Amino acid sequence: MSKKRGLSLEEKREKILQIFYDSQDFFLLKELEKLGPKKGVISQSVKDVVQSLVDDDLAFKDKIGTSVYFWSLPSCAGNQMKTVCRKLDSDLQSSKKRHAELVDQCDALKKGREESDEREEALAELKTIEMKYNELKEEMEKYADNDPAAVQAMKEAIEVAHAAANRWTDNFFTLRQWCSNNFPQAKEQLENMYQEAGITDEFDYLEPLPVISVDAVPDQMLEGAP
Repeated sequence: MSKKRGLSLEEKREKILQIFYDSQDFFLLKELEKLGPKKGVISQSVKDVVQSLVDDDLAFKDKIGTSVYFWSLPSCAGNQMKTVCRKLDSDLQSSKKRHAELVDQCDALKKGREESDEREEALAELKTIEMKYNELKEEMEKYADNDPAAVQAMKEAIEVAHAAANRWTDNFFTLRQWCSNNFPQAKEQLENMYQEAGITDEFDYLEPLPVISVDAVPDQMLEGAP
């Protein structure tokens, strides 16, 4: 035997509404949770079902003192359905009007675009131009690294890195002098530490950068030739 199917949300809503309609009275939530199982709606789901009815204006609630009461009358439901129906009719008319406007716009856009030999030739020419444009664009991308602007940006970046390297070199010399002045007894240990860090007697400031103008870059390089 197949298991008994539980009630759907819509079926639960109908059951709770029936409780309101049959009594035409006001209820606390805990009262509805007791009445719900008698209609096949488990008490744990009554709160969510009632709230969905309130959200759709099919049921109403109001706080009186410290208690919250819920109610729904057949006349209220009928008026609500009429309001929903009127809104849907209004939306339908608006949609029909918008559809007619779009059809008119579409017809207007089609004017002058009727199929013809002249149009086919123009489209073919446009496609050829687009293909040529894409080819030229790809060709330009190959030489992007030799763009004078890119070369200038690279030159500026090198200058910044060069200045930073010499600045840190200067910081090291300052630190080494400070250590020598304050820890003369640890001179040998410090020298060993410097050697382990790769700082030999050849460690010094970087040579000044040669002045290179973008205008002096050979045309071959700018053209991408070897």
